[in-house]
Amino acid sequence: MRLRELASGIDGVDVRFGNDPARGDERVTGLSADSMDIAPGFVFAAIAGTLEDGAKYISDAIEAGAVALLVTPDVAASLDKKMPLLVSENPRAALAHLAARFCPTQPDVICAVTGTNGKTSVASFLRQIWKASGKKSASMGTLGVVTDEGSTPLGHTTPDPVKVHQTLSRLAQAGVTHLVLEASSHGLAQHRLDGVKVAAGAFTNLSRDHLDYHESFEDYLAAKMRLFTEVIRKDGAAVLNADSECFAAVRDAATARGLSVMSVGVSGTDIYIDQVGPTANGLMLALTYGGKKHDLSLPLVGAFQASNALMAAGLAIATGTPPEQAFEALEHLVGAEGRMDRVAALPNGAAVFVDYAHTPDALATALGALRPHTEGRLHVVIGAGGDRDRGKRPQMGKSASEFADVVIVTDDNPRNEDPATIRAEILGAAPGAQEIADRRAAIDAALGGLEPGDVLLVAGKGHESGQSAKGVTEPFKDTDVIRELMTEGARS
Repeated sequence: MRLRELASGIDGVDVRFGNDPARGDERVTGLSADSMDIAPGFVFAAIAGTLEDGAKYISDAIEAGAVALLVTPDVAASLDKKMPLLVSENPRAALAHLAARFCPTQPDVICAVTGTNGKTSVASFLRQIWKASGKKSASMGTLGVVTDEGSTPLGHTTPDPVKVHQTLSRLAQAGVTHLVLEASSHGLAQHRLDGVKVAAGAFTNLSRDHLDYHESFEDYLAAKMRLFTEVIRKDGAAVLNADSECFAAVRDAATARGLSVMSVGVSGTDIYIDQVGPTANGLMLALTYGGKKHDLSLPLVGAFQASNALMAAGLAIATGTPPEQAFEALEHLVGAEGRMDRVAALPNGAAVFVDYAHTPDALATALGALRPHTEGRLHVVIGAGGDRDRGKRPQMGKSASEFADVVIVTDDNPRNEDPATIRAEILGAAPGAQEIADRRAAIDAALGGLEPGDVLLVAGKGHESGQSAKGVTEPFKDTDVIRELMTEGARS
């Protein structure tokens, strides 16, 4: 694609080719905000990040073969006017729209899910519903890009916009017609999904998380709201959890945008949960949609999973799947990896679950969901990440103490912080909790304490396959460790 063709006519981008008639005819071979990725023919986006300012690497990008620079007006004023410049007050948004033009092919139907908890499960469930109705589908988020053929890691829940649009193009060319994306608060705040043709979006819930990045809870909510106020197409749909405290605010924003709104939940007016309760193998769910009642058996543990499943069904219905097909598919769902994942059972009837719960609300929800399935005592192994929001650590300890009978506090990606300090901040709000620094030893101790009818939740890491400390990430996956310890201890 020629530079002029790529850059002209994009809102908010001032194209400065100068008076040379040959300017703008440069052939563009790629785009990147990382100077290390620049190759001949690339456009370099000199974006200021949280740690580094891309403007510092402009000379490196030019030397590597960049044919144009995407910069802010103040940076443009300091540059040699011989270099083609794309100038924008919001270079992040501009890069996303440039990437959308450079990789214009997208799946026919795209949905996005945002919220603090439940994004991965809703995305996984929607992909499964679409697959059951005969659609070639994919999901993209924390678990990577998942298709019928397998999964590919991404590195971030919502990757940078260049990777987003490259992935959309690749999936569409592979025949994927239906795609669901997880929309993280970071991704929305940094305009990574701008230019994606989102037909419908879902909002699950909002609780404390990522306040190490967002200035306040209100800022965190505002980032999530961008999905409904700016990203979803104006003729699109919003599927909202009516039981969330933020429901009214999100509904009003979606309505102001002109989106059709579907409310889901116990308080829902479109998909109404009449009753939900535990069974031996999952959940019994009674719901009403369009005046018609449906009784379903869900192979999922945790009442909150009923909400996740119905949010997925709502997105499917909003994008053309017949309601009967969507609801029938719910009875065959498989839980997302590391999300209320039953990974082991002991001969004495004790069960072991792994869940990604790493916020106080998610931990309380997960433990509350397991209580009806617990005949004996409810055990939990928890930690908290380093270099992240410190304020939620005592809240994690409080949730664990309130909802579990036995609490073990251990390490969970301490990163560059002192692990003992992190554990102490959790333990301060968890009276009676046991401290075992080594995560493997903590899990082993928890397994050894299980009696008939007990349930153990190993929380925080879910699907993750590494433990990060002091700049090094060692292989560590809770599910694998549990199975290894079960075998070593002859508990299976």
